[in-house]
Amino acid sequence: MSPTRLLVLGVVRMYGKAHGYQVRRELLTWSADRWANVQPGSIYHALKKMAAEGLLEAVPDEPEGRGPDRVAYRLTEDGETEFLARLSQMLSQLGENDAQNAFGFAAALTFLTCLPRRRATSLLRHRLTQMEGQLASVRNVLGHGTEWGQPAHVNELYRLWATNAAATMEWVRNLIERLDEGEYVMADDPGRSFGEPPA
Repeated sequence: MSPTRLLVLGVVRMYGKAHGYQVRRELLTWSADRWANVQPGSIYHALKKMAAEGLLEAVPDEPEGRGPDRVAYRLTEDGETEFLARLSQMLSQLGENDAQNAFGFAAALTFLTCLPRRRATSLLRHRLTQMEGQLASVRNVLGHGTEWGQPAHVNELYRLWATNAAATMEWVRNLIERLDEGEYVMADDPGRSFGEPPA
Protein backbone atom coordinates (compact mmCIF):
# COMPACT_ATOMS: atom_id res chain seq x y z
CA MET A 1 0.00 0.00 0.00
CA SER A 2 1.33 3.41 -0.90
CA PRO A 3 1.98 6.08 1.72
CA THR A 4 -0.59 8.24 -0.10
CA ARG A 5 -3.36 5.73 0.55
CA LEU A 6 -2.47 5.45 4.24
CA LEU A 7 -2.30 9.22 4.63
CA VAL A 8 -5.60 9.79 2.84
CA LEU A 9 -7.36 7.16 4.96
CA GLY A 10 -5.82 8.64 8.08
CA VAL A 11 -6.88 12.22 7.33
CA VAL A 12 -10.44 11.18 6.45
CA ARG A 13 -10.50 9.17 9.70
CA MET A 14 -9.17 12.16 11.64
CA TYR A 15 -11.90 14.48 10.32
CA GLY A 16 -14.65 11.84 10.47
CA LYS A 17 -15.87 13.13 7.10
CA ALA A 18 -13.78 15.04 4.58
CA HIS A 19 -13.83 16.10 0.96
CA GLY A 20 -10.82 16.01 -1.34
CA TYR A 21 -9.86 19.62 -0.84
CA GLN A 22 -9.74 19.21 2.95
CA VAL A 23 -7.55 16.11 2.65
CA ARG A 24 -5.24 17.84 0.18
CA ARG A 25 -4.99 20.99 2.31
CA GLU A 26 -4.25 19.00 5.47
CA LEU A 27 -1.51 16.90 3.85
CA LEU A 28 0.11 19.93 2.24
CA THR A 29 0.22 21.72 5.61
CA TRP A 30 2.16 18.68 6.85
CA SER A 31 4.51 19.03 3.81
CA ALA A 32 3.66 15.44 2.87
CA ASP A 33 4.53 16.25 -0.73
CA ARG A 34 8.17 16.44 0.43
CA TRP A 35 8.58 13.62 2.93
CA ALA A 36 6.07 11.11 1.48
CA ASN A 37 6.10 12.12 -2.19
CA VAL A 38 2.34 12.81 -2.08
CA GLN A 39 1.18 14.64 -5.20
CA PRO A 40 -2.13 16.59 -5.11
CA GLY A 41 -3.59 14.64 -8.05
CA SER A 42 -2.81 11.34 -6.32
CA ILE A 43 -4.96 12.38 -3.35
CA TYR A 44 -8.10 12.69 -5.48
CA HIS A 45 -7.26 9.50 -7.34
CA ALA A 46 -6.80 7.65 -4.03
CA LEU A 47 -10.15 8.91 -2.71
CA LYS A 48 -12.04 7.70 -5.79
CA LYS A 49 -10.20 4.39 -5.97
CA MET A 50 -10.70 3.59 -2.29
CA ALA A 51 -14.37 4.54 -2.56
CA ALA A 52 -14.68 2.07 -5.46
CA GLU A 53 -12.93 -0.56 -3.30
CA GLY A 54 -15.36 -0.03 -0.43
CA LEU A 55 -12.79 1.46 1.96
CA LEU A 56 -14.47 4.87 1.82
CA GLU A 57 -18.06 5.84 1.24
CA ALA A 58 -19.24 9.04 -0.39
CA VAL A 59 -21.60 11.11 1.72
CA PRO A 60 -23.34 14.41 0.94
CA ASP A 61 -21.52 17.48 2.16
CA GLU A 62 -22.89 20.94 2.74
CA PRO A 63 -21.50 23.44 0.21
CA GLU A 64 -19.37 26.19 1.71
CA GLY A 65 -20.85 29.53 0.67
CA ARG A 66 -21.83 29.66 -2.98
CA GLY A 67 -19.43 27.00 -4.20
CA PRO A 68 -20.55 23.77 -5.83
CA ASP A 69 -21.71 20.80 -3.82
CA ARG A 70 -18.80 18.66 -2.78
CA VAL A 71 -18.63 14.95 -2.22
CA ALA A 72 -17.26 14.08 1.19
CA TYR A 73 -15.93 10.71 2.24
CA ARG A 74 -15.85 8.73 5.45
CA LEU A 75 -14.23 5.43 6.34
CA THR A 76 -16.25 2.26 6.09
CA GLU A 77 -15.69 -0.61 8.50
CA ASP A 78 -13.38 -2.16 5.88
CA GLY A 79 -11.60 1.18 5.58
CA GLU A 80 -10.96 1.29 9.33
CA THR A 81 -9.60 -2.28 9.23
CA GLU A 82 -7.39 -1.42 6.24
CA PHE A 83 -6.11 1.75 7.87
CA LEU A 84 -5.06 -0.01 11.08
CA ALA A 85 -3.55 -2.98 9.22
CA ARG A 86 -1.50 -0.80 6.87
CA LEU A 87 -0.48 1.53 9.68
CA SER A 88 0.83 -1.45 11.63
CA GLN A 89 2.59 -2.87 8.59
CA MET A 90 4.32 0.38 7.63
CA LEU A 91 5.36 1.01 11.21
CA SER A 92 6.83 -2.45 11.78
CA GLN A 93 8.11 -3.70 8.41
CA LEU A 94 11.08 -2.50 6.40
CA GLY A 95 10.10 -1.67 2.82
CA GLU A 96 11.46 -3.42 -0.23
CA ASN A 97 13.57 -0.40 -1.17
CA ASP A 98 14.93 2.68 0.59
CA ALA A 99 12.38 5.14 -0.83
CA GLN A 100 9.42 2.88 -0.03
CA ASN A 101 10.81 2.31 3.45
CA ALA A 102 11.34 6.01 4.16
CA PHE A 103 8.01 7.21 2.72
CA GLY A 104 5.97 4.43 4.33
CA PHE A 105 7.57 4.81 7.76
CA ALA A 106 7.15 8.59 7.65
CA ALA A 107 3.46 8.19 6.81
CA ALA A 108 3.00 5.67 9.62
CA LEU A 109 4.68 7.94 12.15
CA THR A 110 2.14 10.69 11.48
CA PHE A 111 -0.59 8.35 12.75
CA LEU A 112 1.42 6.60 15.48
CA THR A 113 -0.96 7.87 18.16
CA CYS A 114 -3.92 6.11 16.49
CA LEU A 115 -2.62 2.89 18.02
CA PRO A 116 -2.74 1.69 21.61
CA ARG A 117 0.55 2.39 23.39
CA ARG A 118 1.68 -1.22 23.84
CA ARG A 119 0.79 -2.06 20.24
CA ALA A 120 2.84 0.88 18.95
CA THR A 121 5.91 -0.03 21.00
CA SER A 122 5.62 -3.69 20.02
CA LEU A 123 5.55 -2.77 16.31
CA LEU A 124 8.53 -0.46 16.72
CA ARG A 125 10.48 -3.20 18.51
CA HIS A 126 9.72 -5.53 15.62
CA ARG A 127 11.07 -2.93 13.20
CA LEU A 128 14.15 -2.49 15.37
CA THR A 129 14.88 -6.23 15.23
CA GLN A 130 14.75 -6.13 11.43
CA MET A 131 17.02 -3.09 11.38
CA GLU A 132 19.55 -4.92 13.57
CA GLY A 133 19.65 -7.72 11.01
CA GLN A 134 20.03 -5.23 8.17
CA LEU A 135 22.88 -3.47 9.96
CA ALA A 136 24.65 -6.79 10.59
CA SER A 137 24.45 -7.56 6.86
CA VAL A 138 25.89 -4.17 5.94
CA ARG A 139 28.73 -4.60 8.44
CA ASN A 140 29.44 -8.07 7.04
CA VAL A 141 29.89 -6.63 3.54
CA LEU A 142 31.96 -3.80 4.99
CA GLY A 143 34.25 -6.33 6.65
CA HIS A 144 34.59 -8.70 3.68
CA GLY A 145 33.77 -6.68 0.55
CA THR A 146 37.34 -6.33 -0.64
CA GLU A 147 37.89 -10.07 -0.19
CA TRP A 148 34.92 -10.61 -2.49
CA GLY A 149 36.41 -8.38 -5.20
CA GLN A 150 34.74 -5.10 -4.27
CA PRO A 151 36.90 -1.97 -4.79
CA ALA A 152 38.05 -0.58 -1.43
CA HIS A 153 36.48 2.85 -1.96
CA VAL A 154 33.01 1.26 -2.28
CA ASN A 155 33.27 0.63 1.47
CA GLU A 156 32.43 4.30 1.95
CA LEU A 157 28.91 3.59 0.72
CA TYR A 158 28.55 0.78 3.25
CA ARG A 159 29.98 2.99 5.99
CA LEU A 160 27.34 5.59 5.15
CA TRP A 161 24.56 2.97 5.28
CA ALA A 162 25.88 1.57 8.56
CA THR A 163 26.09 5.04 10.12
CA ASN A 164 22.56 5.95 8.99
CA ALA A 165 21.15 2.62 10.18
CA ALA A 166 22.82 2.93 13.60
CA ALA A 167 21.54 6.50 14.05
CA THR A 168 18.01 5.53 13.04
CA MET A 169 18.06 2.56 15.39
CA GLU A 170 19.12 4.81 18.26
CA TRP A 171 16.23 7.17 17.45
CA VAL A 172 13.73 4.26 17.37
CA ARG A 173 15.02 3.00 20.75
CA ASN A 174 14.60 6.49 22.16
CA LEU A 175 11.05 6.77 20.78
CA ILE A 176 10.11 3.41 22.31
CA GLU A 177 11.52 4.54 25.65
CA ARG A 178 9.59 7.81 25.52
CA LEU A 179 6.36 6.02 24.61
CA ASP A 180 6.91 3.58 27.49
CA GLU A 181 7.27 6.59 29.79
CA GLY A 182 3.91 7.99 28.65
CA GLU A 183 4.81 10.53 25.99
CA TYR A 184 1.93 11.38 23.63
CA VAL A 185 -1.76 10.64 24.03
CA MET A 186 -2.31 7.23 22.44
CA ALA A 187 -5.50 5.53 21.24
CA ASP A 188 -6.11 3.78 24.57
CA ASP A 189 -5.30 6.80 26.77
CA PRO A 190 -7.89 8.96 28.53
CA GLY A 191 -8.44 12.30 26.81
CA ARG A 192 -7.96 10.84 23.34
CA SER A 193 -8.56 13.33 20.52
CA PHE A 194 -6.19 13.33 17.51
CA GLY A 195 -6.99 10.63 14.98
CA GLU A 196 -9.94 9.35 16.96
CA PRO A 197 -12.63 7.83 14.75
CA PRO A 198 -16.07 9.36 15.04
CA ALA A 199 -18.44 7.82 17.60
